[in-house]
Amino acid sequence: MTDPISSQAQRLGRRSFLRAALLGAAVLPLAACVGEEDALAKQAREGNNKNYIAGDGSVQEYGPDSRTDPVEINAVAYDGTTIDSTQWAGQVTVLNFWYAACAPCRIEAPHLVELSKEFNGKVGFLGINVRDEKEAAEAFERSFGIKYPSVQDTKGAIQLAMTKYVPLKAVPTTLVLDKQGRVSARILGVAEKPTLKALINTALTGSL
Repeated sequence: MTDPISSQAQRLGRRSFLRAALLGAAVLPLAACVGEEDALAKQAREGNNKNYIAGDGSVQEYGPDSRTDPVEINAVAYDGTTIDSTQWAGQVTVLNFWYAACAPCRIEAPHLVELSKEFNGKVGFLGINVRDEKEAAEAFERSFGIKYPSVQDTKGAIQLAMTKYVPLKAVPTTLVLDKQGRVSARILGVAEKPTLKALINTALTGSL
């Protein structure tokens, strides 16, 4: 003969188990999201030149009506060149935010070098180094044969100023400025040569 009290306890036990399982299933995805967010936050806080928040290569183009004011930059490059964005009027300019230990920056460096040669005299290129001191930056430039200038922005002044134009969100980030010095396109992550070349040509022709 079955004990009714024992059967009831078993039914309650099964319901408790199912309830716990359902709650566990609901909590796990939330825990995963929090973990991912913490990982990104940790990368952003790291200052050891090993971690970075890398973009996914996504491209954002801005039509003429949605472009902000001309970008303003005044700085001195590692090679002593004075950088004054007012001198960019009438030419397309490429800004690349990078640092030496950033793996995606090393992947895209040859693409930038090739395009800077291909568009020599038509398009200006400027690197903005977000972490390195002069020696590390120049060693990187020698390794990849980079001839265009880069400026140091380890204190983040240029990056902070850029937020009034477009959010950067990742390293590397590459911006294409139109002939009026306004941001016409942004690449978050590795700047692949065909993609960046197409964005430059669009800025040159003003066809967007």
